[in-house]
Amino acid sequence: MSLDRLVAEIEARGKEELAREEARAQAERARHLAEREKRIGQLRHDLEQSAAADAQRERAQRVAAAKLQARKLLYEAREQRMAESLGATRQLLKEFTESDEYKELLKRMLAAAQAQLGKDLKVSGRAEDAPVLKSVAGRAFVATPLEVLGGMVAETADGARRLNLTFDELLRLREDRVRDLLGR
Repeated sequence: MSLDRLVAEIEARGKEELAREEARAQAERARHLAEREKRIGQLRHDLEQSAAADAQRERAQRVAAAKLQARKLLYEAREQRMAESLGATRQLLKEFTESDEYKELLKRMLAAAQAQLGKDLKVSGRAEDAPVLKSVAGRAFVATPLEVLGGMVAETADGARRLNLTFDELLRLREDRVRDLLGR
């Protein structure tokens, strides 16, 4: 009986050890599953945050691009309106050159040029203004026509100093103020 008992005891110990090993394996498998689920959860969380950040970044880029496009369109519209206004201003100046007031303006321009540069001048202007400039400036008139809207150019006889009183130059010099006035 001792042999049977010994075998039974060995079997009992084997069963106990097998049960412990199965329990340990079960616990190890549960721990691995829990770790895997934890890693999957962390990866899912990280991916969701990354996707949300990417979406926010893309949304911000789209908003910035839309704002930039709106500013560009606004600038283009202002520039177009400005060009149209400057064109209208040039047309008004062209119409002004056909009035009697323009002849008086040329006389005042000549007086201002003489006050600034002296009496000995050379004066030139548009071909259309030649008769008026000749009568106003006399022998100082130079029959070299300029392609300008109106006004005149006066320079000293030696050419050392020059005063450009053409409408084109006056508009150019005051372009910022003109843009400001037309932009209102």
